[in-house]
Amino acid sequence: MKRYFDLDSWNIVQNYFKDEDNEFCESIFSIGNGYMGQRGNFEEDYTGESLQGSYMAGIYYPDKTRVGWWKNGYPEYFAKVINSTNWIGIKVEVNGENMDIAKGEIEEFKRVLNMKEGYLLREVVLKYKGKRIQIKSKRFVSVKDKEIGVLRYSITPLDFDCEVCFLPYLDGDIKNKDANYGEKFWDEVSKKIEDDRAQLVIKTKKLDFYLCSSMKYDVFKNGEKCNVEYENIEKNKFVGSKIKLKVKRSEEVEIFKYVSNVTSRDFLVTDLIDKGNEILARALKKGFDKLIYEQREALKDKWEKSDIVIEGDEEAQQAIRYNIFQLNQTYTGEDSRLNIGPKGFTGEKYGGSTYWDTEAYCLPFYLATEDMSVARNLLLYRHNQLGRAKENAKKLGFKKGALYPMVTMNGEECHNEWEITFEEIHRNGAIAYAIYRYTNYTGDTEYLFKYGIEVLVEISRFWEERVSFSEEKNQYVILGVTGPNEYENNVNNNWYTNRIAVWTLEYTVKVLEEFKENIKLKVAEEEISKWKDIIANMYYPKNDKLDIFLQQEGYMDKEQLTVEDIPKEERPINQNWSWDRILRSCFIKQADVLQGMYFFQHLYDEDTIRRNFDFYEPKTVHESSLSPCVHSILACKLKRPDKAYELFLRTARLDLDNYNNDTEDGCHITSMAGTWMSVVEGFGGFKVENNMISLSPILPSKWKEFSFRIVFREVMLMVRVSENVIEVENESDKELELIIVGNEYKVDGGKNISVNR
Repeated sequence: MKRYFDLDSWNIVQNYFKDEDNEFCESIFSIGNGYMGQRGNFEEDYTGESLQGSYMAGIYYPDKTRVGWWKNGYPEYFAKVINSTNWIGIKVEVNGENMDIAKGEIEEFKRVLNMKEGYLLREVVLKYKGKRIQIKSKRFVSVKDKEIGVLRYSITPLDFDCEVCFLPYLDGDIKNKDANYGEKFWDEVSKKIEDDRAQLVIKTKKLDFYLCSSMKYDVFKNGEKCNVEYENIEKNKFVGSKIKLKVKRSEEVEIFKYVSNVTSRDFLVTDLIDKGNEILARALKKGFDKLIYEQREALKDKWEKSDIVIEGDEEAQQAIRYNIFQLNQTYTGEDSRLNIGPKGFTGEKYGGSTYWDTEAYCLPFYLATEDMSVARNLLLYRHNQLGRAKENAKKLGFKKGALYPMVTMNGEECHNEWEITFEEIHRNGAIAYAIYRYTNYTGDTEYLFKYGIEVLVEISRFWEERVSFSEEKNQYVILGVTGPNEYENNVNNNWYTNRIAVWTLEYTVKVLEEFKENIKLKVAEEEISKWKDIIANMYYPKNDKLDIFLQQEGYMDKEQLTVEDIPKEERPINQNWSWDRILRSCFIKQADVLQGMYFFQHLYDEDTIRRNFDFYEPKTVHESSLSPCVHSILACKLKRPDKAYELFLRTARLDLDNYNNDTEDGCHITSMAGTWMSVVEGFGGFKVENNMISLSPILPSKWKEFSFRIVFREVMLMVRVSENVIEVENESDKELELIIVGNEYKVDGGKNISVNR
């Protein structure tokens, strides 16, 4: 596997530059704060391969779907988090020549993402028409003041005197890479520029989202603030200010650019300009140094709760921290209207929308590293969209129940591939499982009574109507579905879909019966009776000879090969094979059966899990970013640390090493949560059973030790695992009982215990 970046525990360091790698690197060096994000683009003009991207959370555009729009029930649009005002831009001229790295000779190049302190740094020495120029930039989006973005940019002519011209600007004349026919999604509302200040207000052509960006900058030479003359530049959806300075050899001239971005999601349209100015004034009062100090302190708090420390393996250490860093940049849990897009703020693929990834993969990370309100908001997001989920079911001809969308911004389905839109209905089960997981973890039964049970009942009503009764089998079946493995479409009796549908019905019935005195929602007895009948009589495809569950009916009709049979030059198969060939093969994007084994580990003995793992893992190409983490966790359960480590490293370094050759589209944010799961739930053996934490760790041979923190019901624990000892430190003042390798222990507040492995 190609190594793109230096190994470093706290930094992603790029010490080379190649145009063909630039879009990939732009994804890797993205920064965000849950409210807005920015790809790792250059501030100055760049004419090489680049995806310029600035994104505002929750602002999207309903782009008309390209296919299938004439079919009944088909989504009319595909929602996209759209590229927004480019606020980092600074055009730079030296002696009248526009600076462009693509057109110069690069003598030195260094780009650093400092994960500990939360900023992006770049240093370049460029030989341009025989002259050597040094460029330095440092920028961040504030974690403390979410609407603020700040950058410092400097030019030093190393061997000549020159005239430097800066043109800091705000550019709203942008588009998405995947826009239909190159359509642009923004209209200008107003703009204003006065000396060293500028403001641009734009709104979307549909849905009327407004974005107000306000800019102020200061110019310094050799550390002293300059009084400069300005030439104001105004174009369509563009405002900027041109400054010219005489600069001598080895003198550094730098510009500090402060920007506020405010939207109509949070403020009245009539107040946007005033709010933008107010927030910008706050940033200016603090200044660059204080803002970056606050950034460091805010990140320190996040790292104290979510860091994982791995001793003896810098490759793994760098990777896990990168994944955690991007998760914390993407979602903060402050706004229940927001969710977690598969690419976060790092790219435009998947439209930035909500998928089932949130419930299946992301929830555990936020449950264990943040106040429970963060995970609660992820579930409230779905409850708030229950009405739309019921509408989605009706559009497909169902009389009752709720079908949550595969892809959404506002609860309405907006995915435009029929085999997923209509058939990947397992997403309903993932939402039900998330309610169980949240309630089991937090003990928050108030949420269950007030919100969760309503969602469970409507999902169960959907399953009741979606199943069919087979006279031939004398059992219930589910026909025409796609499981998590999208390399098999329109199949009958996908084991995972059937299993999670029944589990949802079981859990809903249990909650209704166990808490019937507290739940106001009334469900007819005949409904519950029907659910119990489905539970008792669901058909599950199985191979009796091998004693394994089948992906779906007919899976064994395929030629049974393993991944080792695929020539290396033909992988990944999704970039080298026809879709027809993939669908007819036995190869698996991600194993549906093993996804079920992961969710329901407590329902199956170790031998059952082992048989299914040994059959399916060799057939799995892991071309879904969500695949390796599940396999890694199960390998840990089966006490196979080497296999678990191999799969962990694949998920942990999926983007940093560009395993699937697709990171230029953006990083795989939701699978990064799976990386955290691989360590905590896999190697840490962490789970919650009967209202107690249980730990059963294993240690990869490359690790000397590892440690992680978890927050459980207002108690923070530090868990350290070394070759001979498991240490648990209670960093709170409440005592906690827990299970370590099958034995119960009590840890008093402020105390720690050590258990021999």
